[in-house]
Amino acid sequence: MKIIVIDDEIKDLQYFLNEVFKIKNIEYKFFDDNREDILDYALSSNLDAAFIDINMPITNGFLLAKELIKINSRLLIVFITGYNYNKNDIEAELLPNFIGFLYKPYSRFDLNNILAIIESTKPIMQVKMFDTFDCFINSNIIEFSSKKSKELFALLLVYNGKTLEMNDAIANLWGDRRLEKSKSLYRDAVWRLRQTLEKYNFNCVIFRRARLILIKDNIQCDYWDYLIKDTNSYNNEFLKNYDWSIEYLAQLDLIKNKRKTNSKN
Repeated sequence: MKIIVIDDEIKDLQYFLNEVFKIKNIEYKFFDDNREDILDYALSSNLDAAFIDINMPITNGFLLAKELIKINSRLLIVFITGYNYNKNDIEAELLPNFIGFLYKPYSRFDLNNILAIIESTKPIMQVKMFDTFDCFINSNIIEFSSKKSKELFALLLVYNGKTLEMNDAIANLWGDRRLEKSKSLYRDAVWRLRQTLEKYNFNCVIFRRARLILIKDNIQCDYWDYLIKDTNSYNNEFLKNYDWSIEYLAQLDLIKNKRKTNSKN
């Protein structure tokens, strides 16, 4: 889970930090009343939730929440406040993103309840790379708008969090085309991939000029699991519809044989 907390009162931030620090699997970042820094961070981060103080000296927390939702349509909003607000009015403006208030002074019980709600609503992508390649969100298959955008996403997943440069993508997917044509095909695949992820409201790729970066949060991948533990999921088939995947078979076979040898010793 990845969250941001926005509050101009340092003592409140410190209390929040002490509470959240006790909870596992939460990545968090704190901001004071600085709208530009907050929006810049949201643009490059796959956030699950934002805890926002409604009343700050410079920034209106309610308007800031609207801006953050424009950046990330699945972002959940929790308002931090010491005052009573009309929940119905806020719900009318921010549903389905608004999930509640966290009242000052904070209660550990209330905080844990809010975090449990956030955790329960996170979409999870399941990726199957052994044999053929398919992706699912909460068990529903993702329908890519083109074969090449799907293949590009497969390559990005194989890069396992490393930056995928345009030249590397072209070499793997369009190596037999002329350079200008391959660049055009790359840009089309990137555009279609972006559209697909937006359609499923799962923003897991940072799109930069001539490079792509995968955000691995909330993605479960059989290939990644196999690299770090013996899952018995590899049966000599890996992304078999893609020619470039052949170069990865040697690595997978080596891992498999090594584990067999170790199990006999």
